[in-house]
Amino acid sequence: MAETKHLVTIKGVKDGLIFVIDDSCPFAEVLQELEHKLDNTHRNILTGPVVHVHIKLGKRTSSEADKEAIKDIIGRKGNLLVQSIESDVASQASADPLLDRITVRKGIIRSGQTVSHDGHLLFLGDINPGGAVLCTGDIFVLGALRGMAHAGYSGNDRSLIAASYMRPTQLRIADVISRPPDEWGIEDATMEFAYIRDGNMEIDKINQLHRLRPDHPFGGT
Repeated sequence: MAETKHLVTIKGVKDGLIFVIDDSCPFAEVLQELEHKLDNTHRNILTGPVVHVHIKLGKRTSSEADKEAIKDIIGRKGNLLVQSIESDVASQASADPLLDRITVRKGIIRSGQTVSHDGHLLFLGDINPGGAVLCTGDIFVLGALRGMAHAGYSGNDRSLIAASYMRPTQLRIADVISRPPDEWGIEDATMEFAYIRDGNMEIDKINQLHRLRPDHPFGGT
């Protein structure tokens, strides 16, 4: 076990133990090392009162099943009680990989200017007539959208466009172009969003976003 003795490092702290898991080796080797240490080299920590254990996964990408495997091994050993499992990696369960790339920008996009972005864009400011914003993901404008917005321009027809004041010269989602704004039938100042349904672009109030995309990070009630 000389080569793998550092795959699991056990440290004592004031309120229990920290298990630091190596994040560069196969997960199966981690489980093997963990069992070995608890059954052999660290059996002394399995006696006495309950000891709280905190797991540090580093940058390892671990599924819920992987975490349960770790908790199962530790949980059935003596007096150890797993309190937390922490990773330096953001949520890995996103069904849409673009959700890992939400960018916030602010300012004004003036006539003749075009902003292109790979991912989702949250723009704090106005997009003036003659200005344009193009994204592979969603476009959310906390301001007035009076220019052109093209979401999902790489072909993602699940993309959305939303704005606090939605009066664009043109909206596009994937290959679908919007109807003229005067045909939308929405005149109040409520924040609106555009989306594709049955091959056509639709406009609705932002408080309906959670019905269409309940998993979306910008969805509200």
